[in-house]
Amino acid sequence: MKHRMRIHRVRLGADEYRVIRPDRPARGLFLRPAWAADLYADDEGAAQLAVAWGLAARSPRSLVYLPIRGNAAPDGLPVEPDEPVAPLDLALVHHRSQFPASRWKAVRARLGAGVPHTVTIPESDFQGPGAELHPRYWTEEFRDRLSFARAAETMFVTGSAVAFRETGATVHRLTAPRYADPGGGGESHRCVELDAGSRHRRGARGDIPDLLHIQYCGDWRATA
Repeated sequence: MKHRMRIHRVRLGADEYRVIRPDRPARGLFLRPAWAADLYADDEGAAQLAVAWGLAARSPRSLVYLPIRGNAAPDGLPVEPDEPVAPLDLALVHHRSQFPASRWKAVRARLGAGVPHTVTIPESDFQGPGAELHPRYWTEEFRDRLSFARAAETMFVTGSAVAFRETGATVHRLTAPRYADPGGGGESHRCVELDAGSRHRRGARGDIPDLLHIQYCGDWRATA
C-alpha cells in the first residue's frame, strides 16, 4: 500500500517534532464527537485511514496528522438541533513520544509546506487478528489499548505499536473488496469500533468519547 505524504519538522524551543500528513488529504473523511467519536469514510478515506494507522505503528517518533475538519459532512448525517456538528481533525501518536496535546496548536501553526515523500505499508502489517479478536483484549492484564484526547479541534489517538498494529488490522477491513463483518451485520452497515478500554482505566480526556466508531460511506455525497 503506497501513499504520497508530506513530512514536516517543527521546532518549539528545545524540542523538535516530526509530523506526517497526506499530500492530498481525503475529502471523504469526516469526524465529529457524538455518542461516540463518529468517523465517516469513503473508499479513499478508508484507505488513508489504514495508511495512517500503519504509519503510527511503524513511526514511534512521528505524529500522523489527518487535516479533515474542513471537510463537508456526508449527506444525510443526522444532526440534532441542540447538538451542532463540531468537526475535528485526527492525529495518531505513539505513546513513546509523550507528545503533549497542549502543544499541538503551536506545532500545527508552524507546519509549513513540508517535504513530499512516498511511504509503503505492506499488506502483511494488517494481517493480525484485529483489536477485538486479540485473545487477551478484554482482560485487565492487556495494556496495549488506545487512549483518546481532544485538543485544538483535533482528536488524538495514542497507543503503542502493538495497539496501532492490532487496531490497524481492524481499520483495514473497511478497504477490503469483500467486507468481513464479524458481528454479522452484513453489507448494509460497514463499520468498525475501537474502544479505549475505559472499564479498566481512564481512556478519554478533554471531552471526547471513549469509543471511536468508523463507518464506511461508499456513496459519499457531501452536504451543501
